[in-house]
Amino acid sequence: MNKTIALTLTLCSALLVAPLALASDRAEYGWEMIEQGAMVVDVRTPGEFDDGHLSGAVNYPVTELDRHIQNLDKDTPLVLYCRSGVRSGAAYQYLLSKGFTNLHNAGGFEEMKNAK
Repeated sequence: MNKTIALTLTLCSALLVAPLALASDRAEYGWEMIEQGAMVVDVRTPGEFDDGHLSGAVNYPVTELDRHIQNLDKDTPLVLYCRSGVRSGAAYQYLLSKGFTNLHNAGGFEEMKNAK
């Protein structure tokens, strides 16, 4: 019984730590892309953007991406971020469906700030 509990705790710990490692990796890769010239797109609301954003980022809220898509070049690398990575994930999927291929969901704003 103790081995089962220990194994369960180990698996639970791994599941909790794995997303953190992935979040760190995706933020670091986002910075690599930015340093190589990628366009930075903050898909949060204008209010969230006004409260703080990455230097050089443009604010194209995910709910308004269809209005801003003409401002994006399908060949330009894009780094997307939001508060947690959920909205940037949705933006990633939307842009992918519109033919964009050089995209990266860098996750959340705090992750990005802490990875720099």
